[in-house]
Amino acid sequence: MRDLRDGSRLRRAHRQLHGATRPAHVGLVMDGNRRWARAAGYSNPSLGHRVGAERVEDALRWCEEWGIEQLTIYVLSADNIRRRAGEQVDYLMGLIETVITEKVLGGSGTWQLHVAGDERLLPESTAAALREAMSRTQGRPRHLTLAIGYDGRGDVVAGVRAALLECLAAGPEGVGLEEVASRFDADLITRNLGGGPVKDIDLVIRTSGEQRLSGFFPWQSTHAEIYVSPKMWPAFTGADFAEALVHYARRNERRTA
Repeated sequence: MRDLRDGSRLRRAHRQLHGATRPAHVGLVMDGNRRWARAAGYSNPSLGHRVGAERVEDALRWCEEWGIEQLTIYVLSADNIRRRAGEQVDYLMGLIETVITEKVLGGSGTWQLHVAGDERLLPESTAAALREAMSRTQGRPRHLTLAIGYDGRGDVVAGVRAALLECLAAGPEGVGLEEVASRFDADLITRNLGGGPVKDIDLVIRTSGEQRLSGFFPWQSTHAEIYVSPKMWPAFTGADFAEALVHYARRNERRTA
């Protein structure tokens, strides 16, 4: 029955999106894994994270089907790494090393991996697995950024620092602070932020009904539309994704009218 309903919703979304503007860059805050597992009767709620990790492959496929070239996924914040018990973090890192990287390396073979976040917070085995996946996917046409050990404010600070160093390197020796400051603009900072080549996020989708961004790419999401789904991430479907795109198209139409 659910498949029939989802099929009907997908057909309706296809009609509504015909000729409509679609986002080039989608951000995904995949929340609610543990709550989904508890509701599903799992004795270990952490198993919800495994199901959620498996669904990354679905998210990539949905983007391909709708012609979306860049996807940024909030996997694990720096605060979550610091707050969670050690065994929970180890389990999540294991999923990143195996399930998530395998989904990126496999599938359609069209996604280049980028990682945003503080690598120093990751075990060396996790960091090495991500570096290898980034190397093996170089040159692919679509871009997937995984935010792991990510802190929104820290990302902006790092971008400003990198922009400052770029200005100093480009100027003459002994260049003054006032001259460096005069070269600063938003584009310079944007260029030095982490993630894939397309920085501005058009649509942020958050699952689980939570009405907050949790520090998700604050600079890059400045002009993004926000879509909150009540579904937990493991229960989120292709029809739900399509309806988020319909929401974006309607909002974009109002904004440009």
